Amino acid sequence: MGTSRIGPKALSKPGRTWMGVLSAFCASLVGIGIARFGYTPLLPAIIAAHWFNRSAAVYLGAANLAGYLAGALVGRPISVRVTAIAALRAMMLLATLSFFACAYPLGFSWFFVWRFCSGLAGGVLMVLAAPTVLPHLLPARRGLASGIIFMGVGAGIAASGTLVPLLLHEGLRQSWIGLGVISTVLTLVSWFGWPVSEATETTNHAIPSISALRALYSEYAFNAAGLVPHMLFLVVFVARGLGEGLSTGAEYWILFGLGALAGPILNGYLADRFGFAPVLRIAYLVEAAAVLMPALSNRTACLAISSFVIGAFTPGIVPLVLGRIHELLAHHPVAQKAAWSRATVSFAIFQAGSAYGLSYIFARTDNYRLLFVIGAAAMTLAFFINLTFGEWRK
Repeated sequence: MGTSRIGPKALSKPGRTWMGVLSAFCASLVGIGIARFGYTPLLPAIIAAHWFNRSAAVYLGAANLAGYLAGALVGRPISVRVTAIAALRAMMLLATLSFFACAYPLGFSWFFVWRFCSGLAGGVLMVLAAPTVLPHLLPARRGLASGIIFMGVGAGIAASGTLVPLLLHEGLRQSWIGLGVISTVLTLVSWFGWPVSEATETTNHAIPSISALRALYSEYAFNAAGLVPHMLFLVVFVARGLGEGLSTGAEYWILFGLGALAGPILNGYLADRFGFAPVLRIAYLVEAAAVLMPALSNRTACLAISSFVIGAFTPGIVPLVLGRIHELLAHHPVAQKAAWSRATVSFAIFQAGSAYGLSYIFARTDNYRLLFVIGAAAMTLAFFINLTFGEWRK
């Protein structure tokens, strides 16, 4: 019979543990929501201001995804050497510094390094933030807490779609500085909210569902590739590809952000009601259809639905996959952390690779619609992997 133990301090102060949830929310907001998605609405302005040409600016966006991969790989080893809380604080500071550094276009290499550093910070924060906090809450509260944590990504997307256009009225440099100030405030808010002690867990159960876990890693990876066209090209597609202008492109990004705000909570509710496995399977089909829509039609309704739905699943897929890992490894809390790290790495590899690949394809073809077709194909492949190798049972 297996055993599981959670340190008593972890459950004795609910107010303190929910402060930890707030800190993790701030971490996802800074490291992913702003550091990654704040760049998308800035992209047309960077090109228009001649800081970089179009191809270079897109490659700089992909630099953040390469950094995210590096962060996902080194997150757990760093936490072993310096503790998870120290790593989380350091990475939030690094992300904040990158905003201020990007206010000064001192060349492609300078910008590339700082965009890479912002991605590195985001990868470490994604791997460590939720696992550092969730063991300190009662199991019945962890679903809600996960939704709140990953809603930070959506909050960052929504903030970038509303605040960045306002900041751009003051200038491109001022926009970067403004994002840095916001990140500084959030870092200070989170600083003392992290759990004061590590929650300890042990188990003696054998690990089941290896094939389902491997399938899940693959599905999550292809899902990451399918999200890239919207993440990197949505605003510039509307603004330049369709000739609608930056303000219209920003409006679709706001819809994307509104979807991102709703996605984690809605997906968590549906998964609690129907189970993570069936909701995740349906999610792949819905995403595939939504990614394909801009390639088929430039009608306002189609673009709006596509923006909102993919926005909802960009952070909303994360609690579904994390919850599915918990289902497959229900009696293995230590293995859950390792599996979540592997899933994040697989996501980061395919996201970074597809970002560079799609940037290359776009530079050669200048064809936005082709990018969305490729993204939809990746989502469809995730569905068929789940259908063939996934498991319905908990």
